[in-house]
Amino acid sequence: MATEEVAKSSPLPPYPEMILAAIESLNEKVGSNKSAISKYIEGKYGDLPPAHASLLTAHLARMKESGELIFLKNNYFRADAPDAPPKRGRGRPPKDPNAPPKPTSPRPRGRPAKAKDPEAEADKPPKKPKTAPAPAPAPAADGSTPAKRGRGRPPKVPPAEPTAA
Repeated sequence: MATEEVAKSSPLPPYPEMILAAIESLNEKVGSNKSAISKYIEGKYGDLPPAHASLLTAHLARMKESGELIFLKNNYFRADAPDAPPKRGRGRPPKDPNAPPKPTSPRPRGRPAKAKDPEAEADKPPKKPKTAPAPAPAPAADGSTPAKRGRGRPPKVPPAEPTAA
């Protein structure tokens, strides 16, 4: 009985084979998107599992990570296809050491300085020199002048304990 179950094989080829066949037969210059691949597989193989969409997505992602497929602008290409775009690394490309240096502008960066007008400076009265700020008044011991409070919430005042009488 177990030999009958083992002998039964799925009429469907593995998903990676179906995906590669779909991309090859669609033969689009800009690559094939997921919906075009899915429609091709559904049209050719007919009876697919109910989880076909999630299986296709998972296999496309796995093939993209392993390097079998190239994903560019929402389209999939075979990695070994002659018209496939070159594979680029992640991040910013390195600077070319043989490139000529960038010409510097004669003007400095930022807002330009105001023009000095000698006549305008002569009309203005001279500035007063800054004086030291007056010291803050010290709080009185009897509590008549309240002390200046600091920022934030004041600390909790502990309750007064009753004295033994």
